[in-house]
Amino acid sequence: MITYICLLRGINVGGNNRLPMKELRSLLENMDLQNVQTYIQSGNVVFLSQEQDAAVLSAEISAAIKDSFGFQPQVLILTGEELAAAMTANPFPEAEAEPKSLHLYFMASAPKNPDLAALEALRQESERFQLRDRVFYLHAPDGIGRSKLAVKVEKALAEPATARNWRSVDKIMSLAQEISCRF
Repeated sequence: MITYICLLRGINVGGNNRLPMKELRSLLENMDLQNVQTYIQSGNVVFLSQEQDAAVLSAEISAAIKDSFGFQPQVLILTGEELAAAMTANPFPEAEAEPKSLHLYFMASAPKNPDLAALEALRQESERFQLRDRVFYLHAPDGIGRSKLAVKVEKALAEPATARNWRSVDKIMSLAQEISCRF
């Protein structure tokens, strides 16, 4: 069995694309995924599966949500090892002390032609960012809501992304480790 992390994009935001976690958990369990756990309402799921291909899982989960709930969210699947590697590669470890200020933007593939110069032009003096393969790291100590850079990340990367703050990433990793131990 492989430990997977499923990150759903754009659900339960502003009353749109409502997807209760209890119902999502039930849907995934009915797809023969094991030890399904969710974290907060923004679409973070951890589970075990024998499926070797994350792209297959992503497509199946997205289609199942469309069939059951009438909308098709972007579904990004990572293995537990990939999430652990993203955490280890964090270029701003000192920012972990303020977990709401550190955001990781996850992408299905590495951006081919990211416009990092555009992001640099928007960067506030206190902000730092770095792109590493399929993860964009943003440290915004003044808050993500005040960051002009944060709003433009996806456009500059030219790749769909879904972001999580360090607190969420850490909790999701803890859930992944818990279900791996149960197996």
